[in-house]
Order: sequence, then C-alpha cells, then structure tokens
Amino acid sequence: MKVALGIILAAALASAAGAQAPAQQDPNRPKGQMPTLGRPTQETDKVPVFDFDYFVGKWTFEWEVPEGPLGPGGTIKGTTTYRKIDDTFYEADTDATGPTGPFKIHEHIAYHKDNKAVAREVTDTRGFSYLQLGPLGGDLGGEYNIYFLSEPFTFKGKKIQIRNSLRMQSPLNYKGATTVSVDGGRFVNYGNPWWQKQGGTK
Repeated sequence: MKVALGIILAAALASAAGAQAPAQQDPNRPKGQMPTLGRPTQETDKVPVFDFDYFVGKWTFEWEVPEGPLGPGGTIKGTTTYRKIDDTFYEADTDATGPTGPFKIHEHIAYHKDNKAVAREVTDTRGFSYLQLGPLGGDLGGEYNIYFLSEPFTFKGKKIQIRNSLRMQSPLNYKGATTVSVDGGRFVNYGNPWWQKQGGTK
C-alpha cells in the first residue's frame, strides 16, 4: 500500500512540475523592440533604441484615400519592400494600384540613432517627389512612432506639404496617418493605411 501511494505521489509531483515549466519560445516568432524584463516596467527603465531593421522585408497595405490634390479618391493597394544598405541607410520600393492605375514609390531613408531622427527622400511615379524629416520616439510598452513633415513642393500648380506619422505597434503591423496641406492651408486627413508584414508568424 505504501509503495503504491509513493508511486502515485511521485507521478502527481512530476505532472505538476511539468505543468509549471515555462513554455519554450518559438525562435521563429517575431520579437518586439522591448526586451522581456521578467517584471513590470519602472520609470527609471530606459526605452531601447529603435532597431530600424524592423522594417526590412515585404509588407502589404490597403489605403482608402479621399479626393484631393494628389488625385481622385478610392482604394490604394500594394506592397512595400524595405532593404538595408547599412546601419544608417535603407531604401524602400512600393508597387501599388490606385484610382488612376498602377504607380511606384521609391524611398531613400537615413536613420540617425543618436539623434533619434529619420529622413527620407520620396519619389512617386504619379509625378511628384519630396524630402521629409521627422523625430522617432518610443515608450516602455514597446510602441514607437515617427512623425514626418515634408518640404513644400509643387504638384499640378498647387503648393503641397505632407505630414506622415508611422506607428509601429507590433512586429508584424504598423499604421500610417497622412494629412495634406494645399497652398499653405490647414492639414486635412488623407487616410490611415495599415501595413502587414509578409512571411511572419501571427
């Protein structure tokens, strides 16, 4: 009887230990920018420097745009592919289809880690190009943002200025918000596209 109870007790303890063992991390699962601390974050914790390699790869997006100075309203769909040149410079190519048909966008990007700033030169085959500069900030929740402001440029006789914000909310998704100013007027909403990374594990 004692032997039987001993066997049952040993089996129960082994089962409990197995249930409490930490789950193995999937090495292929995308990781966020914030490291796992094993404790709640504190005010004295430093926000990690953003790793711009976050963007490297192919993303799909969909964007509902209103009619405006850049063209008619409708749906824009496509892909954006980011490539790393070195630790400071990157480039991105967008292939998209919108209300006026297919078009391409090329971006040449510079990321200054120490100054937490990003600059990009944007060339759009719809007939315009511009330069943007913006700060990059983050929080201890692992969410980062870039706020771009373009130089004024002329398109179809109008002076245009564009603001873009990019919100990196997870390893596989980031959200954009765009506003456009015409001839020095107020900035008006131009849609909020979502980008989703391809080839990742959800």
